Amino acid sequence: MNRSLARLLSVVFHPLLMPTYLFSIILYLLPAAAISLPLQSRWIVLSMIFFTTFIIPGLGAFVMFRTGFIDSYEISRREQRGTPLLFTGVCYAVTAYLLHQEPVFDMMFYFVMGAIAASVFLAWLISFFWKISAHGIGLGGAFGILLLLNRLQPDAHLLAIILVAIVVSGAVLSARLALHAHTPAQVYAGFGTGLLLVLTAGGIALL
Repeated sequence: MNRSLARLLSVVFHPLLMPTYLFSIILYLLPAAAISLPLQSRWIVLSMIFFTTFIIPGLGAFVMFRTGFIDSYEISRREQRGTPLLFTGVCYAVTAYLLHQEPVFDMMFYFVMGAIAASVFLAWLISFFWKISAHGIGLGGAFGILLLLNRLQPDAHLLAIILVAIVVSGAVLSARLALHAHTPAQVYAGFGTGLLLVLTAGGIALL
């Protein structure tokens, strides 16, 4: 794969953007009856998600880079990944808590955000001894959430989105390999870990 394309895919489908993409699908593609939140106010919720899951962690990475805590925004060195992942996990956990505290939000909202937060914390733990792919975990988790949403809301007709997610996942994982950012084991383990975590959490929640 061309390195320019590989870099573009890595940026467009950066793990920090996964919550925004997923909540865009939840807020605007699920049937109106599945979401109690009024349509005209959903952009506010999506903006909040984008701010707390992308802007704040991104600013945190910027500060870490400027202060020399990390060498680059790609955080290619395993020993430097712990603090950025922990900071991101805390941001995601706080977002899930805020969604849980507001009765206007459906259970689906904080379950999805909680599952994403859990996947980041798991990546943080693994980073102490192995450089697992954060892109892989994010893509696997997003794919798992789409499968759960399709099961819970079959009227949403998410099959096309799921097929797109499969293609995108394959392309992005190939991009990470083309950039030599990870080994095959790291990207495949990342995808499998994210997928298994979400499906397990969904199975427990649906019991």
